[in-house]
Amino acid sequence: MNLVWQRFTLSYLPLKQYLTTSYLHRFLVGLLSPWRQGSMLMQWGDTIAAANLSLVYGLAPFVSSTLIGLLLTACVGFWLLLTLSDEAAPRIPSVTPIHLLVLLYWAVAAVATALSPVKKVAVNDLTTLTLYLLLFALCARVLRSPRIRSWMIVLYLHVSLIVSIYGMRQWFFGAPPLATWVDQESAFSKTTRVYSYLGNPNLLAGYLLPAVVFSLVAIFVWQGWIKKALALTMFVVNTACLILTFSRGGWIGLVVAFLTVMALLVYWWSIELPPFWRTWSLPIILGGLIGVLLLAVIFVEPVRLRVVSIFADRKDSSNNFRRNVWDAVFEMIRDRPIIGIGPGHGSFNKIYPLYQHPRYTALSAYSVLLEVTVETGFVGLAAFLWLLIVTFNTAFLQMQRFRKLRSADGFWLIGAIATMAGMLAHGTVDTVFYRPEVNSVWWLVVGLIASYYTYTPQDQSQEVNSPLPATH
Repeated sequence: MNLVWQRFTLSYLPLKQYLTTSYLHRFLVGLLSPWRQGSMLMQWGDTIAAANLSLVYGLAPFVSSTLIGLLLTACVGFWLLLTLSDEAAPRIPSVTPIHLLVLLYWAVAAVATALSPVKKVAVNDLTTLTLYLLLFALCARVLRSPRIRSWMIVLYLHVSLIVSIYGMRQWFFGAPPLATWVDQESAFSKTTRVYSYLGNPNLLAGYLLPAVVFSLVAIFVWQGWIKKALALTMFVVNTACLILTFSRGGWIGLVVAFLTVMALLVYWWSIELPPFWRTWSLPIILGGLIGVLLLAVIFVEPVRLRVVSIFADRKDSSNNFRRNVWDAVFEMIRDRPIIGIGPGHGSFNKIYPLYQHPRYTALSAYSVLLEVTVETGFVGLAAFLWLLIVTFNTAFLQMQRFRKLRSADGFWLIGAIATMAGMLAHGTVDTVFYRPEVNSVWWLVVGLIASYYTYTPQDQSQEVNSPLPATH
C-alpha cells in the first residue's frame, strides 16, 4: 500500500535520470549557455528574476490587473531566457513532481481550449493560465536561493502589513461600501466591512490569509526579539483586518489554516514534548479555539449574525445567490462533463448566460472545484486534485526532512501547507481565488514548496555510482 502511495504521489520518481536522458531537455536547456557565460548581465540572472517577482508581489494590491498581466509577461519572458541559458545538467533540481503535474493540468486545459465551443475567448484565457503556471516555474527556480526566498517572504509580509493597516484605518474611521456586500434588509447591513486597497472585502480576506499564516510561523523562524516582535505585530494586525472583512469564506479559511498550522506545529515539536503534552496538546488547542469562537459568537453581535447566516441556506441573500449560480453550473457540467467548456472567466461568461437563472448573473462558479470542473471537465478536476495531493505530499516529506535536521526552514513549509489548506477552504465558497492578487500568491506558495524539493536517494546513489554521465 505504501508503495502504491509513493508511486501515485511521484515521491521516488527518478527525475534526474529522466532529465539526463531526455532529448528535449538536453536540446532546449543550455541552448544559450555559451552566451550566458559571456554575459555580464546574466551572471545576475536569478537576482534580476527576483526583482521582477518583487514588482509583481510588491505592486499587486495597488495596481490594475492589466499592469499585473504585463509584469507577469515580463517574468515569463525572463524565465524562458534563464531556462534556455541554464546549465544542461544542474546539480539542484530544475524539475520536480509538482512541475510534472502542473504541466499535466496545462495540457488538459489546452485540450479543453481546442474543444471549447468558444475557442477565441478560451485561447485568451489559456494564455492567462499559462502566465500563472510559468510564474510558478520562475518562483520554484529563484526561491531555491535562501536569500531570495527570505526576501520574497519578507516583501509579501511587509506589503500585506501596509494593506492591513489601511484596512484597520477604514474600520476606525469608516469606509463607504463600493458594492452591496450584504443584504440591506439584515441587521448586519450597517456594519463596516473593510476592503483596503483591494476594493472588495472577500478579495482582501483571500489576500491576507497567507499573510496571517506566514507571519505566525515567522515568529518561530526570525531570530532576535525585534524581528519576533515585528512578526507578532504582523500576525495580530493581519488577523484583525481579515476578521473585520466579515468575509464568511475568509473566516472558514482562517479556521482551517489555524487548525492545520497548530496540528503541524504539535507534530514538529512532538519529539521534544513530554508524553502528556504529546497526547493532549492538540485537543487542548482545538478546544481553546472552539471556545474562543463560541465566545465571539455569543458576545459579538456582528460575528454572531455572520456565523448564523452561514447556516441560513436560502434565507440569506448571499447564500441564495450562490445556490442559484451553483444550480446553473451543475447543468453546465452535466452537458460537458468530460473536458468542460474551456479555461477562464471569458469562456464562463460566454456559456453561463445560456444556463443562468433570471437575475443571477455571475463571473465564475463561486467555487474552485466547481470552476475547475466546468472549465476542464472531470479530467481537469482529476489532474487538479492530483496536483494538490502531490504538492501537499512533497511539502510534508520535505518538512519531515527538516524536522529531523531541526532546521527552521521546516516552519516555512508548515506555513505553506496551512496556507494552501486555508485558501482551498475559502475557495470552496468564493470566487476570489482567480483574482490576480490572490492567484499570484497561491503560485508563490506552490513555488516555495517546489523550491525545497531534493533529488531522491536513488538519484543520488546513481550519480555517485555511475562513472560516466548517462546517455540515451
